[in-house]
Amino acid sequence: MRLRNIKGAKEKVLASPYIVQNPKEYCGKWNKLFCNENPIHIEIGMGKGHFIIENAIQYPNINFIGIEKYYSVLIKAVEHLETLELPNLKIIPMDAKDITEVFHSEIDTIYLNFSDPWPKNKHEKRRLTSETFLKRYDSLFKEKHHIIQKTDNRKLFEYSIITCNNYGYHIDKISCNLYEDEILNNIPTEYEIKFVSKGYPIYFVEFKK
Repeated sequence: MRLRNIKGAKEKVLASPYIVQNPKEYCGKWNKLFCNENPIHIEIGMGKGHFIIENAIQYPNINFIGIEKYYSVLIKAVEHLETLELPNLKIIPMDAKDITEVFHSEIDTIYLNFSDPWPKNKHEKRRLTSETFLKRYDSLFKEKHHIIQKTDNRKLFEYSIITCNNYGYHIDKISCNLYEDEILNNIPTEYEIKFVSKGYPIYFVEFKK
């Protein structure tokens, strides 16, 4: 999907107090930026921010960090945050492939919501549940490994189950239709709201290791 370029988006995003422009400086010491020892949850590919902003509002004792590489997408999140004060939320404009340069032994949970499925075999390593990325996540977690994924793409869902299982994760919760199974405390993303309104099933899986 081609993203529409929004004039001035980068400048406005970088001017937001929620944006961390020098994330590598905090590698291994994000607790100092948040000024507490609360758990840290990250969302890789936060999009327009509905999911992570709502989480930050509902769970003030958890620190949330959203990662998104497209300024034209982040602009919506930044505009929404102009009316809010959330000391437990930060945003990093970056590509997920560089994630090991930004975090080390400090993450409690990783959210992968409606990630690009990269359907072609030659692009497998770009999938956020490929062995390539699972290896990257190893150095991020503080103690136990915890990944929560939601997607509308059944093939990516099945692929993730196989790769995570082969990598030593076990499934803690799973649903082939999230809204029929009524998983408690679900906070939707923008994509999720749109897909559900069209009657598409939402696949959900929680991995632990």
